[in-house]
Amino acid sequence: MRPGIVHRIDKDTTGLLVICKNDTCHNDIVMQLKDHSIQRTYHAIVTGELKEDTGTIDQPIGRHPHERKKMSINQKNGKPAITHYQVLERFSQYTYIQCNLETGRTHQIRVHMASLGHPLLGDELYGRKSNQFKTDGQTLHAKTLGFIHPSTKKPVMFDSPLPEYFEQILTTLRKS
Repeated sequence: MRPGIVHRIDKDTTGLLVICKNDTCHNDIVMQLKDHSIQRTYHAIVTGELKEDTGTIDQPIGRHPHERKKMSINQKNGKPAITHYQVLERFSQYTYIQCNLETGRTHQIRVHMASLGHPLLGDELYGRKSNQFKTDGQTLHAKTLGFIHPSTKKPVMFDSPLPEYFEQILTTLRKS
């Protein structure tokens, strides 16, 4: 029982968080997370060109067996993890996507996209150590959050614009 941060994002991921001021709100939002009723949409740039315009990755995620800081697809000890993705724009070496989460595992989008062979641009843990762009971590942004407000019981939706560096990368990719 503690008010505070309910919805967390990975280090070097930008965007929205859910923070509650009291235990009642905290418990309500935690229950919405558990029953997967919170809408979470992320935008990302992945390396390479995804073949399909949309897809669902339904692979369990657990601690990597040898590297403590990493997570991995783990059929034996992983927890269920489901990510839906949709292509927003295609470029010659990159794809701009939107991801919707059914579950919320540590590094979920990063692990799932890397498992397809399309790690996030700027993700040094699951992708390449260097890239041609200046990134502030991986190009992953918690874009929208929607849930039932604990006090008013009405649906609320929040949106966060992409950070400047992310927009600059998209502008450069659109010119090439």
